[in-house]
Amino acid sequence: MHSSPSQPFLKAVLWDMDGTLVDTEPYWIAAERALVEAHGGTWSHQQAMQLVGQSLLHSAAILQAAGVRLEAREIIDTLSSQVIQQVRNQVPWRPGARELLEDLHQAGIRCALVTMSEGPLASVVVESLPKPYFEFLVTGDTVTNGKPHPEAYLTAVDRLRLDDPTLTINHCVALEDSVPGATAAMASGVITIGVPHQVPLPDDARMVLWDTLVGRSATDVGNLVLDRFAGANLLEGAN
Repeated sequence: MHSSPSQPFLKAVLWDMDGTLVDTEPYWIAAERALVEAHGGTWSHQQAMQLVGQSLLHSAAILQAAGVRLEAREIIDTLSSQVIQQVRNQVPWRPGARELLEDLHQAGIRCALVTMSEGPLASVVVESLPKPYFEFLVTGDTVTNGKPHPEAYLTAVDRLRLDDPTLTINHCVALEDSVPGATAAMASGVITIGVPHQVPLPDDARMVLWDTLVGRSATDVGNLVLDRFAGANLLEGAN
């Protein structure tokens, strides 16, 4: 069981990247379609939606099943290089994302990036920001199990605790746009905000759904931590 947090306030926000911080999904879909068609196949929008939020190894296996005759590593490198080229030309920021990052920064809230994209692409996105908002990156090539497994989020919390041993799961909030990502965040135990984009997110008592990040502030995120503490205190009082 997780230890009970002693102080009810937000300490860290864990950001998904593709679809949450930046709208790179169209870049990925275009790269997937080009790769499948180069191998004589066809790639539908429905097939592309199956890959949203998944690990790149999982996606590579689906592309192989669609007829791409390359090793998984070759598929990942091909897709990533095309997406990186597109991001270098234009970073497609999601509405409200940079404004929320700045507000969290001003409030002294730590931020980390938790993405299934690999280091080279994540680094290009982060380097495009005007400030070093992200303390560190947890990327798909640094974990054994990709989303929807909770490893990436648990890894991020462990790293945050190196500098603050009082930090617990309950002090952290994750921002996600996809089903695999939200599943990973919820399974880790962090408070999860779902901001659906390409695919709808299911109703789940463990997740708060926001239509957009536009107009959202550090206070809005922090209130979710206060709500969790209040709920935990009510449960303790009933025992």
